[in-house]
Amino acid sequence: MTLYFSSVSGFLDMNGYAPYVWPAWGVVLGLLLIQAFMAKRERRRILADIRRTERRRKAQQQADV
Repeated sequence: MTLYFSSVSGFLDMNGYAPYVWPAWGVVLGLLLIQAFMAKRERRRILADIRRTERRRKAQQQADV
């Protein structure tokens, strides 16, 4: 395994590019978290809509009988 940095502080400093690298990672991580949250929320909304539609369909069938 090849190590490109001689120490943890060297890794965190990113050879002077830390002010650009770490915020970029933060933005990417933030966007991924937002995407996961929105997907989960959308899934819940769709499932609730399916349940509501199914309840209406069953109620309509019972009313038709």
